[in-house]
Amino acid sequence: MGAGPNGISAAIRLMQAGVQTTLLERNATLGGSVRTEERTLPGFRHDVGAAVFPLGVASPFFRSLPLEEHGLEWVHPNAPLAHPLANESAVILHRSIAETAANLGEDGDAWRRLFEPLVTNWEQLLPEVLQPVVHRPRHPLLLMRFGAIALLPATVAGRMLFRGHRARALFAGLAAHSALPLNAPMTSAVALLLGAAAHAGGWPIVRGGAQALSDALMGVFTEHGGQTLTNTPIHRLDELREYDAAVLDLLPSQLLRMHDAWPQSYQRRLSSFQHGCAVFKVDWALREPIPWADAGSRLAATVHVGGTSEEVAAYESDLLGKAPFVLLSQPSLFDTSRAPAGMHSAWA
Repeated sequence: MGAGPNGISAAIRLMQAGVQTTLLERNATLGGSVRTEERTLPGFRHDVGAAVFPLGVASPFFRSLPLEEHGLEWVHPNAPLAHPLANESAVILHRSIAETAANLGEDGDAWRRLFEPLVTNWEQLLPEVLQPVVHRPRHPLLLMRFGAIALLPATVAGRMLFRGHRARALFAGLAAHSALPLNAPMTSAVALLLGAAAHAGGWPIVRGGAQALSDALMGVFTEHGGQTLTNTPIHRLDELREYDAAVLDLLPSQLLRMHDAWPQSYQRRLSSFQHGCAVFKVDWALREPIPWADAGSRLAATVHVGGTSEEVAAYESDLLGKAPFVLLSQPSLFDTSRAPAGMHSAWA
């Protein structure tokens, strides 16, 4: 129940195990937050939620599926990420660690020392960090090395690891994907994971829009014989008939209303769940590319508009600040299907 990428993936896994599965979705379109729509003007295709997929292209489960046979094409920009700074060149996170280090000045060697071991051991590290936090690690020494920095607040790690403002700004922007104050524990984990992902596999977009990823997942599910029902809202479990197990990819509040017989302790956990901070998203139809002051910001589909590490941290700690941290995607620079000829689209 719930046909976002997690729900579809769970349904595929069940079908692979020989369990006949029906996927239920309340909306007319499958994909959850991984969808693409014409939201501004005709011909401008905007990703509804997720737009850039460093952990999509890295996902061990996605890589085990023949998604390319069902139309998925990853598009890699010239660089995974740009982080503009006032009155100087943008900081560029390149696929190459050496190229990235070269534009970090005095912190180039520190960046290399931090990320080379993670990238070298990426295939062993990734399954460890994508599991629940409490598990029996297969590579304990590697996980300990990651955890030594990952457990720290990003503000602490940035000051400890780097001397210059360029590397600190880049690290803070990566950590800001946590949507937490950067002085919170474990915000460095997000920076490490996304930085290593950029060097190991890139931050690609999907040709044609994120919907193509959901469509490819559905293609695999259908190929295995799975059935799908859209426009099918289910409000309570007793509305379902003749099933052996239900997998509910839902919000805690929805799950609480689904069933009266949850154990009391579980009901308390569901009712006390606190959502993270919301975001405000804007889609633009553009007549030309964004005219960045520094041309380096045109190398990437993803741009962090947030300034110095101090400015990023100040906003993430006080969301009423006047200069927000803006996560921006400009996919039409690298995928012309996102807008009419000569036009462009952006998402922030």
